[in-house]
Amino acid sequence: MIGAELRARVRRDVAARTGLDEREATSIERFLELYDALDDPFSREADSIHVTGSGIVVGSRGVVMLKHKRLGIWLQPGGHVDEQETPWAAALRESAEETGLDVSFAGPVDDDGVPALLHVDVHAGGRGHLHLDLRYLLDGGDADPAPPDGESQEIGWFDWSRAIELADPGVETILRHLAP
Repeated sequence: MIGAELRARVRRDVAARTGLDEREATSIERFLELYDALDDPFSREADSIHVTGSGIVVGSRGVVMLKHKRLGIWLQPGGHVDEQETPWAAALRESAEETGLDVSFAGPVDDDGVPALLHVDVHAGGRGHLHLDLRYLLDGGDADPAPPDGESQEIGWFDWSRAIELADPGVETILRHLAP
């Protein structure tokens, strides 16, 4: 799924969400407004505003969190969408790259192989970027994270209460919503 089909699918998925709190509701509104104005919303080279994909990595040990190397805050793994890639594929790839875990989508995917959109957050991404972040639920199994050199080494499984305590406010709501 690329081009106009991908663009329409992402817009439809975001527009169908109801925010879990005021921040997500505002993020959904901002996402749609900004997204519609972008020529290529998936390219970080085309504009400083672009779509990113993140994974909320869960398992029997809790949730995986990492301390962002530049921003110094505790977040979920995720990052930029590569050329010809979907945001959900980026969430899966980035989560695997940043954690060293064998991740997979948690829950069902639709007939097109697309997982449910879990959360939307619009936030500063550093270096003058604005990220239109789409988040998906991923199963991380139960192995210890093993990030490669170059990725944050401050990473681990956290029980839900500790993850919520550490989390940046943009992540906290979705963790509270998912916590058992």
